[in-house]
Amino acid sequence: MDTVGWWSLVRFAHVTGAVLWVGGQLALSLVILPLARRLLDPGPKDRFTTAAGRRFGILTGTVFLPVQLATGWAMARHRGITWASLAEPGYGRTLAAKLALFAVVMLAAAGHGIAQSRGRPELARSLAVVSLVGSLGVVLLATALPTT
Repeated sequence: MDTVGWWSLVRFAHVTGAVLWVGGQLALSLVILPLARRLLDPGPKDRFTTAAGRRFGILTGTVFLPVQLATGWAMARHRGITWASLAEPGYGRTLAAKLALFAVVMLAAAGHGIAQSRGRPELARSLAVVSLVGSLGVVLLATALPTT
């Protein structure tokens, strides 16, 4: 595979991971959970939503996060990004903002899982909203970055 084809594949994996993450959040928040609340009795609803959230969390930790980190690091390295260049106007600062927001999103998502497991549904819901809105912000910042 030539260099252009390789980097196209790396970008494809990065974008696909982001699509699965954000799309999964939207599908759970806008379709699956509202239907579960409306159609299932409390016991089955709680078991279903817990299982769906756990499965999404496992997928995030074992597939999404490693792919995003590996491909993101590879693209940044390919572009010659250094810690110092993250402070430079344009690409560097936009990437720094994307990385910072991504860290906030991952912390909110982890906090959501912890709050949910400890029976704190209000906090869990708030953190889920922070994670979803932050994820959309990450995608918005990503659209401002030129391809590598």
